[in-house]
Amino acid sequence: MQRVALVLEGGSLRCLFSAGAVDVMMEQELTADGVFGVSAGALTGVNYVSGQIGRTARVNLEYVNDKKYLGVRNLILHRSIFNFDYLFGDISHVYLPFDYDAFAAAPAQFTAVATDCTTGQPVYSEKSASPDIWAAVRASASMPLLAPMVSVEGAPCLDGGVSVSIPFQRALDEGYDKLVIVTTREHGFRKPPVSATIARLYRRVYGKYPQLVKALLGTPARYARELDTIDRIELSGRAFVIRPPRPVTVSHTEKDVAKLQALYDEGREVAEKRLEELKAFWLG
Repeated sequence: MQRVALVLEGGSLRCLFSAGAVDVMMEQELTADGVFGVSAGALTGVNYVSGQIGRTARVNLEYVNDKKYLGVRNLILHRSIFNFDYLFGDISHVYLPFDYDAFAAAPAQFTAVATDCTTGQPVYSEKSASPDIWAAVRASASMPLLAPMVSVEGAPCLDGGVSVSIPFQRALDEGYDKLVIVTTREHGFRKPPVSATIARLYRRVYGKYPQLVKALLGTPARYARELDTIDRIELSGRAFVIRPPRPVTVSHTEKDVAKLQALYDEGREVAEKRLEELKAFWLG
């Protein structure tokens, strides 16, 4: 049997596109052998592994305008624009319970990707081997300038997207035969260069972490290389890529529930339109 890896890009609330596509996969009982997620992709991936259809969308659609979940006030109270204490606390245990038992028992490997602030390199944490997979998930989704560093096995870490935006190479390195990759940007998208103002802010805030600053400034070029490689892998027949069909206008901290719902619906629509093709790739 060939092993299938599901690879999920981050992008904060742009993950609503991924959530729609992944929900279709779960409804069709398409089960990956491994899941690799960066940032919001990691947060989407845990709900796939636990088998909770619709949970990623519900968390964001129902709580995006809850000041306890997202808002500038959280930067003052929690040093993070997204309140992860609330997400992993009351939301995950009371309001929209996460199935921790199903997640732990699932045979699929799950890998969250964070960035080591000291080295500027990715840190890969797999659920069966990590002493604290939830610290790794939290670090993976902790955006630079908008969240504090999180200790992952003693290393100060931030958003995995700083060092690797789409962790397909890790899946290839681990010997997966087929990759189903969900991106949160349309085909052909490229990040603009980091502005001089943001570059100065990175250097001022993270001056003690020069390799982190280097990684942050190098993100646009690295992201372009990743996308070029994905195109080549897709052409080779080893990867099936699901992308937004048009530019995504949802921001990192989008508050417009209608726009978020539309993005989720678009993710579902793309996956449903390509469902037979996806099944043939996945199961063939």
